[in-house]
Amino acid sequence: MFVPSDQHLSPEDEKAVYDQHQNSPDDQSYRKFLSRLAEPLVERLEAQSYGLDFGCGPGPTLSLMLEEQGHQLALFDIYYADNPLLLQGSYDFITGTEVVEHLSSPRQELDRLWAMIRPGGYLGLMTKLVKDQQSFMGWHYKNDPTHISFFSVATFNYLADIWGAQVDYIANDVIIFRKSALEHG
Repeated sequence: MFVPSDQHLSPEDEKAVYDQHQNSPDDQSYRKFLSRLAEPLVERLEAQSYGLDFGCGPGPTLSLMLEEQGHQLALFDIYYADNPLLLQGSYDFITGTEVVEHLSSPRQELDRLWAMIRPGGYLGLMTKLVKDQQSFMGWHYKNDPTHISFFSVATFNYLADIWGAQVDYIANDVIIFRKSALEHG
């Protein structure tokens, strides 16, 4: 499910919404929220893995949490850490926490991220999942004007099939894909 492009916010209006976020590495509640992806991802990663925090936002925190566990991260965010060269790199893992619902071309972006992951690597996402059309109608998550793409288990299973990936649903909003160790590119 998605919001038609003529109803998307302008980039300026979208950034104005993000600028209101109060996420900080010092906020223990925010760290607890992010730990729902960080902890299962760290369990899977080899020591000193190199990753990309895609959509890190104005107060990168997940990257710090993973660095505290001995991993290295690059930061990318279209508004706060816009370094397109990072999108040409390759990584042991890529994270996207509360970011895929903001993508206007989610398949294109997810395919691009997947191509950047090294064989045996991981794509860790956090996004709330659509259960069914009826519950979607009253769902608070769709009311955020910056949320324009919505995903379901069926959507992520489809991507896993296309990519030849293993997908694990850690929680109702934490998804980790694993690329085959035999895959190239």
